This record gives sequence, C-alpha cells and structure tokens, in this order.
Amino acid sequence: QVQLVESGGGLVQAGGSLRLSCAASGRSFSTYAMGWFRQAPGKEREFVASINWSGSSTYYAASVKGRFTISRDNAKNTVSLQMNSLKPEDTSVYYCASTTNGSYRAYQGDYEYWGQGTRVTVSS
Repeated sequence: QVQLVESGGGLVQAGGSLRLSCAASGRSFSTYAMGWFRQAPGKEREFVASINWSGSSTYYAASVKGRFTISRDNAKNTVSLQMNSLKPEDTSVYYCASTTNGSYRAYQGDYEYWGQGTRVTVSS
C-alpha cells in the first residue's frame, strides 16, 4: 500500500506562484514514475505533469508547459510541482499519483495510487 499526501495549495492572485508537494510512503518511491493531475469544478480530472523514476525525464500538458515544473527528491520521497504565472483557469483540486512503472505517463489508468488532493484557487 502507498500513501500520498499533498500540501501547498491555497489562494493566489493571477500571475502568482505556488509550490505543491507530495510526500510518499509505503513502497520504494524511487522505482516508480509520479504525476500530478487536477480536477476543476464540474470538469473531469486531467493530466498536468509526470516525471520518470529518476527525475531525468518529464512530460507536461500543453496548458501548463513553460509555467509549471515537476521535480522529485528520491532521498526524501517527495515530488513537487512549481506553478508560476498562474491563471484563473488553473483553479482546481490537484492530485499527486504514483504509476505502476518507471516511465512518465499521461494516462490516468497507468496510475495506481492517488492522494486526497490539495485545492488551488487563482483569483483574477
């Protein structure tokens, strides 16, 4: 069993920044790729970013590329999402997730474990 706990959400003005963190426990963190997803009110959950097991490869949704950066610290069992130049349309609950293998993935079905989410609200 894997436990994922997100933190760092909050209220920020458009153009501002937030850094989300996800602490993992329960299995060998450095073996598996990790990802961030988000779900806005009334919408389906969507992919945001993913990072492979070592942190050497990343992949982003087009809507966040160039503004968000995913990173991981395998020594601390954490994965982070640095969000810059935030827009009101980034308002969502953000979820951390762990895949079933080491390569980054954008498909939700490839993710085995999910956190409870942290809310991000961007005001205009």
